[in-house]
Amino acid sequence: MKQIKLTGRERSVLRYIDWNLGTKGGELLDCTRLEADDLVDVLNGLMEVGYVEMAPYAAHTDVATFREKTFEVNPGYSLDLRAAMMRP
Repeated sequence: MKQIKLTGRERSVLRYIDWNLGTKGGELLDCTRLEADDLVDVLNGLMEVGYVEMAPYAAHTDVATFREKTFEVNPGYSLDLRAAMMRP
């Protein structure tokens, strides 16, 4: 498998997602202290490559609806993402 490279914002968002239960978008907004537009862009990018999934399932989210959605780490990438988060 190829090596995962994460930006600082992606690391920040992944750090605040509960890897077992998922985290609501509103909680992520509070924890990450990113602007809503920026957070949605990061979440959509992570979902596009398959690292994060949204419940209820959708391919992308938007500023109007992301607060009620739950975001979860894709279990298929969890070990690789943990390793990528440990690298500088």
